[in-house]
Amino acid sequence: MKILVINAGSSSMKFTLFEMENEAVLAKGVFERLGSANPNLVYKRADGFKLEQEIPVADHVGAFTEICKQLVDPENGVIKSLSEIAAVGHRVLHGGEKITLPMQVDDNVKAIIRECFPLGPLHNPANLAGIEACEKAIPGVPNVAVFDTQFHQTMPPEAYLYAIPYEYYTEHGIRKYGFHGTSHHYVTLATAKYLGKPVEDTNIITCHLGNGCSMAAVKGGKVVDTTMGLTPLEGLMMGTRSGDMDPAAVIRMIELGSTPREVDNILNKKSGLFGVGGINTGDMRDMEAAAAAGNERAALAIKMFVRRIVKYIGSYFLMVGNTDAVVFTGGIGEFSVNTRKRIIEQLYPMGIMLDEAANKECFGKAGVISTADSKIKAIVMPTDEEKMIALTTAKIVFGK
Repeated sequence: MKILVINAGSSSMKFTLFEMENEAVLAKGVFERLGSANPNLVYKRADGFKLEQEIPVADHVGAFTEICKQLVDPENGVIKSLSEIAAVGHRVLHGGEKITLPMQVDDNVKAIIRECFPLGPLHNPANLAGIEACEKAIPGVPNVAVFDTQFHQTMPPEAYLYAIPYEYYTEHGIRKYGFHGTSHHYVTLATAKYLGKPVEDTNIITCHLGNGCSMAAVKGGKVVDTTMGLTPLEGLMMGTRSGDMDPAAVIRMIELGSTPREVDNILNKKSGLFGVGGINTGDMRDMEAAAAAGNERAALAIKMFVRRIVKYIGSYFLMVGNTDAVVFTGGIGEFSVNTRKRIIEQLYPMGIMLDEAANKECFGKAGVISTADSKIKAIVMPTDEEKMIALTTAKIVFGK
């Protein structure tokens, strides 16, 4: 059984084709720069074959059509016919409160995705466009929407409500929803398996650290709090996002002459490591190199980044109680040995001590990076959102 996973962005469409019998990736890639004059397709097969070329397409429908052509191409493809695709799983950012589980797509599900456009203005329209592109290109094949918010829907009201007039929640849906849910869910299941524990007995703090960063307090396998909020802007300092800040600072920025839209752009795309570090990038690898070369602002940005994470780990430790592990995932979490070291060195009051050798060894692979006598484990656990979507899609459509 083959399942195709689609992650449609405003100007891109990522795809991964799985053979579910052994959960193997047959082909994957991305259509970039959609809507520009030179859209570009990157297509990779499991055997190492890679194709990259500019293909003039107008929209997501055109992009998906070209992706399908490559998948069945006599020379480049990995399947003989599109009829081999049993189902398509889609990453969808926002389902609001109406959808708290993955759903097979029908008109009602599409209507709810559309209703959530105001909550996810950059992502939801593109996600819906990806679904409709699949419906048009391979009609009759089941589509499943897997929502980025759904794993966090177990939060209690005291965790997801903001202390603002209640009608903003009841009338406009303004509350914390949380994101990166597919990643946090995958890592929770993988960590429980790694620890040899039933997921319902697993208490962990998951740290998804990449260009976008979020954390989740997972108690008994369920989220009791998470850092991202109404949008992915709240919480940790990120590559280009500010994370937590005084709302009055936003008002002040507007009073100083920026429009609300300009402030939104600044906080999402020009802040975080990018805004503080002063090296025209928000990439942690570049930030670490600049700091090592003596750049004081880059060093400050790293300290701020780490401090925010440590602060949330401390608070989530109290919420979770009887914590099994602090788990690192995402591009920074899996590969930045130095960032993990800086974080864990500040967790000794929790009884977590760093094993230097293990930390260096766990570069993009699962493993314990705390000492054997640590009271709580520190674990690196690579995430796989595409596989999680594929597994979820198979379960929804075929019950397995």
